[in-house]
Amino acid sequence: MKSELRPTGKLKGKPAQRCDQITPFIVMEILEKIHKMEADGIDVIHMEIGEPDFNVPECVNKVSIEAFCDNQTHYTHSLGDIRLREAICEYHTDTYGTTIDPDNVLVTSGTSPAMLLLFSALVNPGDEIIVSDPHYACYENFINYVQGVPVTVQVHEKEGFIYTPGAIREKITPKTKAIFINSPSNPTGNVIPEKRMRQIVEIARENNLYIISDEIYHGLVYEGKDHSIYEFTDKAFVLNGFSKLFAMTGLRLGYLISPPEFVRALQILQQNFFICANSVIQLAGVAALKDAQNETRIMRNTYNKRRVYVIDRLKKMGLGITIEPTGAFYVFANVKHISNDSYALAFDILEKAHVGVTPGIDFGANGEGYLRFSYANSRANLKIGLDRLEGYFKGLK
Repeated sequence: MKSELRPTGKLKGKPAQRCDQITPFIVMEILEKIHKMEADGIDVIHMEIGEPDFNVPECVNKVSIEAFCDNQTHYTHSLGDIRLREAICEYHTDTYGTTIDPDNVLVTSGTSPAMLLLFSALVNPGDEIIVSDPHYACYENFINYVQGVPVTVQVHEKEGFIYTPGAIREKITPKTKAIFINSPSNPTGNVIPEKRMRQIVEIARENNLYIISDEIYHGLVYEGKDHSIYEFTDKAFVLNGFSKLFAMTGLRLGYLISPPEFVRALQILQQNFFICANSVIQLAGVAALKDAQNETRIMRNTYNKRRVYVIDRLKKMGLGITIEPTGAFYVFANVKHISNDSYALAFDILEKAHVGVTPGIDFGANGEGYLRFSYANSRANLKIGLDRLEGYFKGLK
């Protein structure tokens, strides 16, 4: 008997046009190539991926197991478990001296879903979002996906890859909706000073704009202090999560702090797209915020020692680092004297030196001529990788 569902011709399997606007995440393509090399028995040192090499804090393990065994495995409130939202607010008060209402916090399955919900609620087709160049590779893709327009502002090595007020003002138009900041920064590791943050806030006030602040690397600052945007304005969105400071990447837990006028829209989007974040991991997040201070301090001190070591080694190899990064776990080094094709250079290093690094072009056109080095790896592995890099660069002379 002939099935009514059986196709009689070729399927028209062309992806939707919106997919054409989404560019590949190059660092993930490098990682996937590394996995293939490793499967073939090749030893590769990872300096490409921004993932902590530490285990999650013990309190996170303990509470996760207890919550699972206690059957706390059901849907939570769509904004998030109130216990976690309150803990987030307490953490912000203790850390920054700010007062956040738990009803303005949306808990998500990582910061990427938070970003998707944020831009879906904020951006109408044609609205412009100011973004630094270089920037985290996915920002522009999120904005394009909701039919917004990313407007890039070049930031430069001599300024520590930090926005200048004049450069922002030049890009503001009647269609501008928000200014996007990321401090400490991916890919540069640089931290926006308090004075510059106040200047950016003043520009936003003058032009009735929102500020979007990606604070995922907060807590990983080695000189001075990181500042939350809510210290200076409440007309802002904060993106944060547990992946970096608490080494909880695979557990997928993030959050968005929003002005109250957007919360209901965000909640409805969450209900439809994701329902809620993982119930067990939300309780683990409470434990991380309240009980993981000793472990995060150890991680931060370890990262700092690695940072100093990696910067020193890269400088001795002749790579350009004008202003040393003081946050996150990245060094964004100038290699223009070696190559202006960072993509080809990164893959050549991988093939010949067996070290994974990320090409600057992954982070925007102004990132060309740079390589990003992650020091989220052990000191022993970093030494091997840097020794290999040193041999590679010497071989080019």
